[in-house]
Amino acid sequence: MARLRVLVDMDGVLADFEGSVLREFRARFPEEPRVELPARRGFSVREQYRALREDLGAKVATIYESPGFFLGLDPIPGALEAMQEMIHMQDTDVFICTSPLRKYEHCIVEKYQWVEKHLGPEFVERIILTRDKTVVSADLLFDDKDTIRGADPNPSWEHVLFTCCHNRHFQLQAPRRRLLSWADDWRSILESKRRQ
Repeated sequence: MARLRVLVDMDGVLADFEGSVLREFRARFPEEPRVELPARRGFSVREQYRALREDLGAKVATIYESPGFFLGLDPIPGALEAMQEMIHMQDTDVFICTSPLRKYEHCIVEKYQWVEKHLGPEFVERIILTRDKTVVSADLLFDDKDTIRGADPNPSWEHVLFTCCHNRHFQLQAPRRRLLSWADDWRSILESKRRQ
């Protein structure tokens, strides 16, 4: 059986970034217009709020740049169970591959704390922090960002788009694949990649 290396993004795939941003924005700025989850389009929440009204981009950024935000994210349903199953699969190496914010003061340490709290210390050893995922070698990358660019124009991994509120309307071109949720058949994606 071929050995498989799997990368799993964190925000929007393991941790509910979008739901937390909306909930915190509503609590902190109850009188301001906001973007409800069904109306989210595009990867950047800041850009969509800025398009709604110029100053709202900076306001929404204060939410996810605040201390405690990343540590307080709820797990995506089924994510923790899928990761625990994946780490114990024969001939499978799984890593969490996540990009820190440019304003990283709280985000980096809280990502590590979140992983330890929800997945345990064995996964802390499997965190890869990078602003450029294209330079990380793997077979598969599960990520909610619809287009991933970087230094390597042809990364080694196949990008499987993980469905999130901001990308559900994004049309994939064959042979690209999508995982609708962790209840979807992620195991068959791993097995089909292993057979290639």
